Amino acid sequence: MNSPFHSQPFFLMRNPIQTYQWGSRTALPTLFNIPNPDQQPQAEIWMGAHPKASSEIQVGADWLPLNTLIESDPQSALSAEIYQRFGELPFLFKVLAADTALSIQVHPSKQEAEHGYQKENQQGIPLSAAHRNYKDPNHKPELVYALTAFKAMNGFRPHAEIIENVTKINSGSLNAVFQAFVDTPAADTLQSAFSQLLTLQSTEKTEAVNALMVVADENATEAPFDTIIDLAAQYPGDIGLFAPLLLNVVTLAPGEAMFLHARTPHAYIHGVGLEVMANSDNVLRAGLTPKHIDVDELIACTSFIPITPDQIKLPPQSMANGEYYPVSVPDFSFSRYRQVADIDCDMQSAEILFAVNAPLTVVHAEQTLTIEKGESVFIPACTATYTLSAMGDVVRVKNTLNT
Repeated sequence: MNSPFHSQPFFLMRNPIQTYQWGSRTALPTLFNIPNPDQQPQAEIWMGAHPKASSEIQVGADWLPLNTLIESDPQSALSAEIYQRFGELPFLFKVLAADTALSIQVHPSKQEAEHGYQKENQQGIPLSAAHRNYKDPNHKPELVYALTAFKAMNGFRPHAEIIENVTKINSGSLNAVFQAFVDTPAADTLQSAFSQLLTLQSTEKTEAVNALMVVADENATEAPFDTIIDLAAQYPGDIGLFAPLLLNVVTLAPGEAMFLHARTPHAYIHGVGLEVMANSDNVLRAGLTPKHIDVDELIACTSFIPITPDQIKLPPQSMANGEYYPVSVPDFSFSRYRQVADIDCDMQSAEILFAVNAPLTVVHAEQTLTIEKGESVFIPACTATYTLSAMGDVVRVKNTLNT
């Protein structure tokens, strides 16, 4: 296959939509005019080259898989440095539209993912198996940027808050689980309590959840019990209903962002956002799900260090013509431009531009491409430079070699 990357500077993308049950039937049509004739729960738009669901790009009159084209000429697509370091497009960019809550989950570190992936391969566990934990050998740090009010949980609360919350519940089962942590708050006692909570057996689990719901009903308008009430309507009886007592609950306003480090328990509850992550599909679940939960592996890959509320949101930093959201990983970077005219953009890696709420236009030499809101464009590294104009917001996702 001849590489198209030197004959075209820009490529309109056709991106797969994942119809997970927690997705919204109205968000993508409302925000981006994306049709949904069958009223499917449109959960995620994937923009990237993940083999599970790669985007296609328009090459002349044809639509071709982005992952296949990158494999055919990786240095032109990614740059020699990025290809040497990562061997693939290192990020996956998504639009996420949550109508109901996603599972509470943790993503492993790079080292844990490499070890777990190799171990499960040696055990002969198929990649498609429901009990498989590691789908690839990569970590999955994430940034989420809110397009609407976006409610989520992120990281363990400070110890004093956890103790205040759990001691409100009149449950013998719960008291037994958390007693050592209440007496001696520390990472190891929190780890033990969390493990015991997730492995409560049927009678003790039912008693603890029932006691939780009594208090939640009595305090239905107060945080965090208002969140528990909402989650109970979606996942009645689930052990994950305790999560708002233990994890920080945050609502991002449109334009706000947060970063989710590896090994950090989190869950998206409701809202529409842009999400960019390392190119991985590794998920260890901890509740609010009917899917497999491997408690031992989850505990081994979880950090029990609290995150204070002032550490959750990721404040942007100003740059010429826009803002960027600094992250601590080299797999991706995330910038936003607002109403720009003919700004010059230099490239060191492949990029994806997403038109948030108005058309954008890119120009290179004599070639021009305009896309509408809700559409995206792939720009290979060999394009090297282009000019960007937009009537509204543009998000630019690429790599950084400086981290």
